[in-house]
Order: sequence, then structure tokens, then C-alpha cells
Amino acid sequence: MSRNTHVRRPGRRAAFAAGLVLAVGLGVSAQAAAQAAVPAKAPVKTSAAVRTVNGFNGDVVTQVADFYGAYVDAKDAPRGPDAALAKALRAHYLVPAFAKKLEAWEKTNKTDGVLRAQNVPVDWTVRGDGESREITVTHRFGGGESPTVTTDLVVKADAVDGVSDIRTKSAR
Repeated sequence: MSRNTHVRRPGRRAAFAAGLVLAVGLGVSAQAAAQAAVPAKAPVKTSAAVRTVNGFNGDVVTQVADFYGAYVDAKDAPRGPDAALAKALRAHYLVPAFAKKLEAWEKTNKTDGVLRAQNVPVDWTVRGDGESREITVTHRFGGGESPTVTTDLVVKADAVDGVSDIRTKSAR
């Protein structure tokens, strides 16, 4: 007895057969809809953009990147801002004395002190050599129809204590 080991992949014939079965069972109008809904050939992606985010435990640049990533997510969550998470992140990452100083700065400037803005960036970049305690965080705001604005922040942090200062790059 011979076994057929050839494997067939579904394609146009399978789509046609599915449409034919549908037409017999549901009528000709369903066949037209089914054939319109089933593409003859699925598009093939020629290149996929693979993104990689690297970091490692104990690295101050990674910690600042983790903080900003989580903080932006909390402030711009799909179901609305998560104030409790943003507050918890601040408590975890900010040096307590700096957190109090930052709250006073926010009251005076009426803006978010971590982001140094009233809105949430569309993307951000964190740069540092891992040895310096000062890390540069670049936020890009806007996009779509609005103009793009870029803000550079200098974040002073260490791996043990956390973030002890945030300022705009031009400020000293």
C-alpha cells in the first residue's frame, strides 16, 4: 500500500472550494461575498522590522530608560492615564528629597516635572555611557498634523539611589 506523503498547501483551489461549498449551502449571493472576502493569494512580507531593546540589571542608563518607558505608558495608557502607577513609579525611581523638590517645581510651573511638559511624548530616546551619572533623555512631541517639538533633558541618577535631578539640557 502506497502512502501519499505530498503535502498540499491551501491556495486558490482551497479558496474556490470554500466558496463553492458556501454557495451550495447558502446560495449564490453568499458565494460572491465569500469570494470577495478570500484573497486569491495572501501578501507576502518582504522584510519585517525587528526591534530590539537591550539593557541589563544595575545599569543606570537601563534604569532611566525603564523609568521613562513605564512613566510614559502610565501617563498615556490606552484606557486613560493611570495616576496611581505614575505615582508608584515616581516613588520607586526618584530620590525622596528630589521627589519633594520636583513637586514644588511642578506647582510653580504647572507642568509634569518628569516629562518637563504638559503632554506626553510620542517617542523618546535615552543616551548615556553607563559610567556618567548624567543621562540624556530626548522627547519628541507632536506628530500627525501638529509640528514636532524635541526636548532634551539631563537626568542625574545612580544605580543605587535612583534619579536625583531632572533638568532641561540648556538649564544649569
